[in-house]
Amino acid sequence: MTRRIPYGGDYNPEQWPEEVWDEDHRLFTRAGIDTLTVGVFSWSLTQPAEDVYEFTVLDRILDRAAAEGRQICLATGTAALPPWLAKKYPEVNRTDFEGRRHRYGQRHNFCPSAPAYRRPATAMAEHLAERYAHHPALLAWHVNNEYGGACYCDLCAEAFRDWLRHRHGTLDALNDAWWTTFWSHRYTDWDQIEPPSALTEHWRGPDHTAFQGITLDYQRFMTDALLGCFTAEKEAIRTHDPDTPVTTNFMGAYRPLDYHRWSPHLDFASWDNYPPLDAPPTRPALAHDLMRGVKDGAPFWLMEQTPSTTACRDVNPLRRPGELRLATFQAIAHGADAALYFQLRASRGACEKYHGAVIGHAGRDDTRVFREVADLGRELELLGEISLGARTPARTALLFDWDSWWALEISDGPSRLVRYLDVVHAYYRAAREAGADLDVIPVTADLSPYDVVLAPVLHLVKGDLAERLEELARRGGTVLATFLTARSDEHDRAFLTDIPGPLAPLLGIRVDEWDARPEDVVQPVRMGEFSTEARLVFEIVRLRGAEPVATYGADFYAGTPAVTRHRFGAGEGWYVATALDQPGVDHVVRRVLARHDLIGPHADQPGVETATRVTPDGTVLRFLLNHTAQPVRLAAHATATDLLTGKRCEQGESLTLDPLGVAILRVQ
Repeated sequence: MTRRIPYGGDYNPEQWPEEVWDEDHRLFTRAGIDTLTVGVFSWSLTQPAEDVYEFTVLDRILDRAAAEGRQICLATGTAALPPWLAKKYPEVNRTDFEGRRHRYGQRHNFCPSAPAYRRPATAMAEHLAERYAHHPALLAWHVNNEYGGACYCDLCAEAFRDWLRHRHGTLDALNDAWWTTFWSHRYTDWDQIEPPSALTEHWRGPDHTAFQGITLDYQRFMTDALLGCFTAEKEAIRTHDPDTPVTTNFMGAYRPLDYHRWSPHLDFASWDNYPPLDAPPTRPALAHDLMRGVKDGAPFWLMEQTPSTTACRDVNPLRRPGELRLATFQAIAHGADAALYFQLRASRGACEKYHGAVIGHAGRDDTRVFREVADLGRELELLGEISLGARTPARTALLFDWDSWWALEISDGPSRLVRYLDVVHAYYRAAREAGADLDVIPVTADLSPYDVVLAPVLHLVKGDLAERLEELARRGGTVLATFLTARSDEHDRAFLTDIPGPLAPLLGIRVDEWDARPEDVVQPVRMGEFSTEARLVFEIVRLRGAEPVATYGADFYAGTPAVTRHRFGAGEGWYVATALDQPGVDHVVRRVLARHDLIGPHADQPGVETATRVTPDGTVLRFLLNHTAQPVRLAAHATATDLLTGKRCEQGESLTLDPLGVAILRVQ
């Protein structure tokens, strides 16, 4: 790959006459843009009919990029069907959750189980690889685009049954996993099984299902069905190009697809960052760390971000001056080895014509947005290659589990007001704002590098996870779990033992009852001299070796534990039995981190984010990001040089971060 951070983004020159391309490349040079993602939605251009391939325009696009010294991330273009394909083979159009077969339109509109889709999509990938594998501009392959959605057609039903045969082996095993003795659901033939939809097991939408096991398996199946489309295209590329890295762009904490299942098949992870602009900075930070964790901590690409505004929401706020720069360096701080935009030139028509772009409809280079992009391009040129390949040396991990996300939010009881991502973010935010570097990892990951593991609302406990968490605590580490953790096994069947199931020995507690209340019901919680509040779910804990850290202050369970700590080997297991407010989560998490000396040196500075990356040669890079509109003065905690300004600061010396300012310190 390139020896500086690839900088650029999605480019659709096929929408424009070639004289516009001349102006685009002039402006790209002015902005320091060296990387173009092309062909993302080009299928109807490159294959105008079933037996016709037309690469003339794409040839000129790639050749022009090479002549200008730019590199190409080449997409296969298979994310949106060409009209002729949908018309000739109507089975490629998806059937939705309500059972309606769609007609042609929109995007993400294909059935992943339809041979009539997979065959031409794979053929397109192979034709592109055969033609461009050795093109001098080629940097990476971009398969499809933002995989998502689901299909419930007869083809998917049959594929689901095949998937179930492979997963469960026998109908007896499947009936046991799904607990089908409930409501007379015992299956005696595979053909009796239907996809869970509004016509079968669901009511009031996709989160209300009579059988969690069936719905959980269908979500896993749909992840694998779309993954199969990706791997088929990647294998087709590999027949002609064994070396160029292949990726597809994810969407961060995107509920429908379990990205951890994709990990072995990606050469590198990439994702599109479109957080609500009023979200706290820890929300995109969580997604960055989640994407880094997809490939075992390896750097990822920021494949898309808006330079100014989105267009897909009801209200689309504008990035304020300096926010684009801050968001880009935040991504790099968390492991991004590329910084790309959607889009480089604004589309003239259709639903994204108001979406932000580096180059607007007038094609000017004197807009505020263009100037900010160009200024950032110069800074990235100055930064050079030093951060490429750098990793995060985290000693704290947060377990993220799509199965638990799905299972929690399709569960009837205790409370549909509990949202997995909100609870996970609360604990992530507490650790990040305390200054801890954090890995967001799957439950199957190696836990040996970590001193602290956070496991919020880990509804399902699978495999040998309980034993591995015990081993971490036994050697001196700390495990923190929360309410609604360890309730069920991998099939979402309740454990036939005291809650919290297999984590009970580690946590030293027993939960017999739980109280769920509306959001306006507040339960006071006291932790010594510190008081906080809790909402939604209040588990009633009985101590079985643990000690109380905090207690409820009201109702019949006043005085019973709300937070506990259990000594286990040389370490500890903490349990938070309720949904504490953010100050309460912060207090608990900081106590856990302090035990391992993991509170950062700037944890007393609200709004200042810190992150660390270590380069392959051992150079330590410390990122300081000021998310506030005020200047912040900090004491340097080590002698270092700011790579963006060249200024050297001695340990203890004061340094100032401008409003929305960034410092990248190379520690001496």
